[in-house]
Amino acid sequence: MRWLTIWAATAVGLAVISHIHLGITASSAQAILVAALVLGLVNTFIRPIVKLLTLPINLLTFGLFGLVINAFMLWLVSSVVPGFAVSGFGAAFWGAILLSIISGVVGWIIRYL
Repeated sequence: MRWLTIWAATAVGLAVISHIHLGITASSAQAILVAALVLGLVNTFIRPIVKLLTLPINLLTFGLFGLVINAFMLWLVSSVVPGFAVSGFGAAFWGAILLSIISGVVGWIIRYL
């Protein structure tokens, strides 16, 4: 049940950031749902490996390099999911920041409803 809450919160976050015009676009609701699923899989399997490999940089920047990793994961998802596009790394960076804020708030609301 928890993974369903996270998936729904991520999908809502992706829908919101695709409507803000940051350079992140989604052609349909299906593309958003698939992108949320793929982002969850990427964050589950690939992100821990990348975080381990970049641990020295992450320690030197007091964890701020994690924002770059999140942006890279979002950018990676856009290259895999048709209909979901991120125009560049800057859009991925700001989109990842907004996505974490929005999906965190939505997830918190869903849990306490």
